Amino acid sequence: MNTELEQLNARHALGQSLKFSRDPGGLIVAEIENPLASARLSLLGAHLLQWRPRTTSLPVIWYSPKAQLVAGKPPHSGAPVCWPWFGANPLLPDSPFMHGCARKQSWEVMESGLAENGATRLLMRLLPSVELHQQWPYSAQLTLELVIGETLRMTLTTTNTGDQPCQITEALHTYFQVGDVAAARVLGLEDCVYLDKAANFAQGKQQGAVTFSGEVDKIYVDTETECVIEDPALRRQIRIAKSGSASTVVWTPWREKAAAMSDVAEEWPHMLCVESANAAHNAVTLAPGGIHEMRVEYGVSAM
Repeated sequence: MNTELEQLNARHALGQSLKFSRDPGGLIVAEIENPLASARLSLLGAHLLQWRPRTTSLPVIWYSPKAQLVAGKPPHSGAPVCWPWFGANPLLPDSPFMHGCARKQSWEVMESGLAENGATRLLMRLLPSVELHQQWPYSAQLTLELVIGETLRMTLTTTNTGDQPCQITEALHTYFQVGDVAAARVLGLEDCVYLDKAANFAQGKQQGAVTFSGEVDKIYVDTETECVIEDPALRRQIRIAKSGSASTVVWTPWREKAAAMSDVAEEWPHMLCVESANAAHNAVTLAPGGIHEMRVEYGVSAM
């Protein structure tokens, strides 16, 4: 009988553009190498680990050199999928499953293919689990489509397959590689209202660009605008365009909190999270049969 890995490669491999292998810890990863970009993705959690377009010498999606793929413990790296809740479970506030179950559970590859421009397309589906149903007693299907090329497009689609309304919060918790977070700034959130998680969710209003001189953990609400990370240390800017997302989360742990994270530790100055989300009062309610799509597209250019 063919192994799971052999079956995946037989059904979905696309030569060098997409193949599947096992990482040193035994988890299956998708490896993408096409004329436009390279990327890696773990099937556990549909967790995009890294993306680098050919136009830049360094990855755009950050993966810590100290990160390890371990079942049940997603690394602080890449682009974890937070679903069907962001932060604490509103139904079970004492649950240890922060940011939902999707990032810790198995996903199935449904489709793969190549776009006309040479980009690699991958469609994945979260597999049902008893654990998820115990934490969130609704019926829904979640898919993630990735189009990996000179830009990176990610589309997270929720379909309510049950007979009662359900509410979700969600995020693509993306870690971007920067040269020095203290020199970086985020444009596009000027005058937006935020909830400051580091100050007990105190409300404030952003004045000018978002800059960094200490811990930042803010949920910017009621905003669908495009953001740009300006990174003078690497002399580039990262564009974050989105739809179906009414919140943007900006996070850097800074030195003190990073010290408690073994895969971040002294690496924290080189990463910055700007997350496309639906969080806080931007939660999405789906009627039976309802569909919600959250899409982001990342691009990089020289400053």
